[in-house]
Amino acid sequence: MKGWAALRQPKKLIPANQLSTKVSLLIAARNEEDNIRATIEDVLAQDYPKHLLEIIIIDDHSTDSTADIIRSYAPQGIKLLQLNETEKLNSYKKKAIATAISQSTGDLIVATDADCSMGNSWLSSVVSYYESYNWVMISSPVTYFKEKSLFERLQTLEFSYLIGIGAAFIGNGRASTCNGANFAYRKDVFYEVGGFKGIDDLASGDDELLLQKVAERYPGRIGFLKQRDAIVYTEAKPTLTEFMQQRRRWASKSTRYKDKNVVALAVGIWLFNLSLLVNAVGGFFNFYLWQVFAFQMLFKYTFEAAFLLPIMSFFKRQNLMLLLIMLSPIHILYFVYVGLMGNTSKYRWKDRIVK
Repeated sequence: MKGWAALRQPKKLIPANQLSTKVSLLIAARNEEDNIRATIEDVLAQDYPKHLLEIIIIDDHSTDSTADIIRSYAPQGIKLLQLNETEKLNSYKKKAIATAISQSTGDLIVATDADCSMGNSWLSSVVSYYESYNWVMISSPVTYFKEKSLFERLQTLEFSYLIGIGAAFIGNGRASTCNGANFAYRKDVFYEVGGFKGIDDLASGDDELLLQKVAERYPGRIGFLKQRDAIVYTEAKPTLTEFMQQRRRWASKSTRYKDKNVVALAVGIWLFNLSLLVNAVGGFFNFYLWQVFAFQMLFKYTFEAAFLLPIMSFFKRQNLMLLLIMLSPIHILYFVYVGLMGNTSKYRWKDRIVK
């Protein structure tokens, strides 16, 4: 809570027409024919100076019309790269991003995903923050939108919690998590920390594990842009299967964090949720354990409500707070399961089985 409150909306941002940084905007895409066109249109609509913007989209062995759609935007300056590796990799996305960076000409790398939407001031707000405060890396807000079901609205609330945790750590001068759908960093710093070397054995982690590497080298030089213009929007997973696969992928990288205090915190939260399950079941044999469970749940609800309310206010989704009474007990089950399975088994991502 303290960390989120410590993040102030920046006041001394530079106007878009006065910005001077050459930016390489990177998007890795695989089988995104249903989404990529809308994302490209949003990127092309940015108010950032066109002569300072390079847009590179990397097609990761798509089997649909993704590459053809990207190629059709070549007259508007969209550059298409296509991976052609024949040997099997475990981290195609990191390979795609590293390949694009090696061919980029910008000083600042800005990454988003192929299924995202953003306002036309998104890029200029990120670069203004970069130029105004001299950050080496910037994490910016991501949220879900266009929810079609209760399940998707619950995801939005839970996802906002994760974004808030990452932001709060940065507000406290530390670094834990971020989201690759809205991520910026200096190109020279990427190479200075060795890029993805040492973390390229994991399919995921092109965002958080890179954040951890940079935080170790540049403590206090990472910013979180707490500004609504900087929000990137994406959609929640429509099915439980897709949701669980995504969360297992995210959990798979947690034990690789450079900051072991962050790992200890994650393990502590997992153990707390495990104790809730144990006490809930144990109460059938010893009523005292139900009393402990009730106290734990009261603490959980109170903390989560206090933490989430300012975050949901920032996203202008305060109405979703009513779902916390439903989300909190569900969260216990899924958090324990994902924390265990995410670090012990393979999962499916982009039609591939990875680890």
